Amino acid sequence: MFLGVDGGGTKTAFCLVTPDREVIAQVQGPSTDYFAVGIDLVGRVLRDGVAEVCREAGIKPGDIRHAFFGLPTYGEASADVPVLDAAAGDALGHDRYACGNDVVCGWAGSLGGADGINIVSGTGSIAYGENRGRAARAGGWGELFGDEGSAYWIGIRGLSGFSRMSDGRLPAGPLYPLVKERLELHEDLDLVDLVLNRWQGARGRIAAVAQVVAEAADQGDGHAAGILAEAARELAATVDVTRVRLGFADGDVVPVSYSGGVFKAGPSILDAFRRELTTRSPSYELRDPLYPPHIGAAIYAAKLSASLGENDEGQ
Repeated sequence: MFLGVDGGGTKTAFCLVTPDREVIAQVQGPSTDYFAVGIDLVGRVLRDGVAEVCREAGIKPGDIRHAFFGLPTYGEASADVPVLDAAAGDALGHDRYACGNDVVCGWAGSLGGADGINIVSGTGSIAYGENRGRAARAGGWGELFGDEGSAYWIGIRGLSGFSRMSDGRLPAGPLYPLVKERLELHEDLDLVDLVLNRWQGARGRIAAVAQVVAEAADQGDGHAAGILAEAARELAATVDVTRVRLGFADGDVVPVSYSGGVFKAGPSILDAFRRELTTRSPSYELRDPLYPPHIGAAIYAAKLSASLGENDEGQ
């Protein structure tokens, strides 16, 4: 039995999976994104989640052969890594586990743990891949100076487009009435109060505007379509540099998959991303994701277990 844990900004998903990838139990807990509330949060969420998923499956934590904990921001504050590792070990009660950034879960799920690259475009954006035992990531630097091609990045540009259309600096296309309708603006300038005062600049609320941008592009808005095309270029460039860092040889097939809400916003962004990949290299093979990230975490746990030569005895 393998435990997969996929931490995120809004929830943490736990699952127990057999060696045949049959899901035995899965539960959800609160977010493990601790930067704003303190690192003690992580231990509490992991202890409660591990206990609950084991109760659901009728097993004890000691019965788990191996576990992988994918945690948001893991590795991005190096002094916190030993604390996060210890929190996972305390929740599990043994040392057959590993921790890593939650981007690993998305890759392992989308490609089933096979060599290749996964690009995540949700509220933020990041790419991660593995090839012949080498791992690499690119992007994921945060919304202030990174996360290009993410939902937040698209949302900001959509709101900027609305403001310019309102002023007459851009011709008003479908984006203008769609933003006004979806955000329930009585007057155009109410956008300032909504985003800065009522939303307090919340990343998730701004990221949701990406869906409106995608709708506008599908309705023929040229400015919205340009935003999505630029997002696709940024995401493809992030994949491309990851491919180079992973050492794929010329002519190697490079499997690429994707996850995150941007790719669910409509066909425009995925089609644009596919075109951008093709222009960079004929070696890319875009694949639909196989499993969600929390299942990916369990798949990765099984992969780590096999590499360590663990067996079933006593587990």
